[in-house]
Amino acid sequence: MTTAPLRTETDDYTTLRTTVGAYRITAPLVRITGDERITYLDGFLAKSGEFVEPDTVREALALNADGSPFAVLLHFEIGDDAWLLPRTRVSADELRAYLEQQERPEGVIVEVEPDGWGASAFEGPTAWSAAAAFVDFDISGLTLHSVTEASLEAEPSALAHLARVGTTGEYGYLLLSHAPDAAHEAVLAAVTAQGGAPVGPEGLARVQAEAGMGVYAAGFAGLSVAEADLSWMIDWSRVGEFHGSDGLVAPTTDTARLTALAAPAASRFTAGTQVTAAGRSVGTVLWQAPSANPEEELVLALLDAPFWVPGLELAAQDEQGAERPLRTATLPRVIARSLTTRIS
Repeated sequence: MTTAPLRTETDDYTTLRTTVGAYRITAPLVRITGDERITYLDGFLAKSGEFVEPDTVREALALNADGSPFAVLLHFEIGDDAWLLPRTRVSADELRAYLEQQERPEGVIVEVEPDGWGASAFEGPTAWSAAAAFVDFDISGLTLHSVTEASLEAEPSALAHLARVGTTGEYGYLLLSHAPDAAHEAVLAAVTAQGGAPVGPEGLARVQAEAGMGVYAAGFAGLSVAEADLSWMIDWSRVGEFHGSDGLVAPTTDTARLTALAAPAASRFTAGTQVTAAGRSVGTVLWQAPSANPEEELVLALLDAPFWVPGLELAAQDEQGAERPLRTATLPRVIARSLTTRIS
C-alpha cells in the first residue's frame, strides 16, 4: 500500500497559479433579511448599497467607532436575502457584537452563522472549468461579481448559489450552500477532474499577498484606513453617514502607508523589525507572507513617506541579525495566468 506524498505550501501555491485549488471557507456567514436590509447595511458599510443589483456580490469595508478598519466583508444580494462573509479575520463573537451595535430598522433580522449554511471556494486559471459543473449554461455567462443558482448532483434539493468572486487575481468562484458538506465534496470532485487539488492557507495567503490582498491574512495590525491603503474602499461623499466615518482622516502624500517589499529567498523577518534607508529608520515590518514562491520573499511593512514608492533599495535585519536587502515592489507582484487564459 502506498501513501500519497504530503503536499507542501509550495505545491499549493503552484496549484493556484497553474490549475485550480479548492478550500473551505471558515469565516462566519451572516444572513440579513427584511425590506430595509440595505438601509441597515448602509449604517456601517463604507460604500452605499443604493445601486447594488440583485444576484451580485461586492467587497466593502466596515469601520470601528474610531474610524479604524474592523473588517473587509463580502456583501451578497441573493433573492430576498443579503449575506455577509468576512475576508479579513474576525470571529463569530466579534462579528455578532459588532452587528449588535448597529441601529436596526424594524423588520430586519440578522443571523450570524445561520444553521446549516456554509461555503467553499476554488480559484486558479482553470477554475472556470470546475465552475461549469454547477450550472446548466455556458459558464462564460457568469460575469465577475455575479451570483447564480447552482445545482448539486448529490443533493439535488439543496439550496446553492455560485458567485464569481475571488481573492488571488486568478479566476475565482465561491459556492454558498445549505448542504455545505455535499457542496464541498462536489467542489473537490470538480477541481480534481480539472487536475487541481485542495489547498491549504499558507499557499493561498502567498498568492493573495502577491495579488495585493495581503491584509486578508495579515489583518490590519492597528493601522488606520490610510495607513492600510484602504482609502479606495471609502465613499468619501458619505462621511458622517456610516459607523466610524466621523473618525476618518483623508490620506495625504505625507501619510505612512502599507507597502510590499521583495527580499531574497530564505530571508525571514520578525514583525516589528525596523526597515532602513541608508541607515535611517523609515518603517516597520508588519508581516511576511509564507515562503511558497521559491523565487523571493514578500514582506508587508508600514513605510514613511516618500519611501512607499516602488523600486527603492532598503534594508532590514533578518531573524539571525544579518542585514538583508529589500526593494519596494509593485502589486500585483505576479502576472496572473488568468489574464491570458480565456473562459471557453
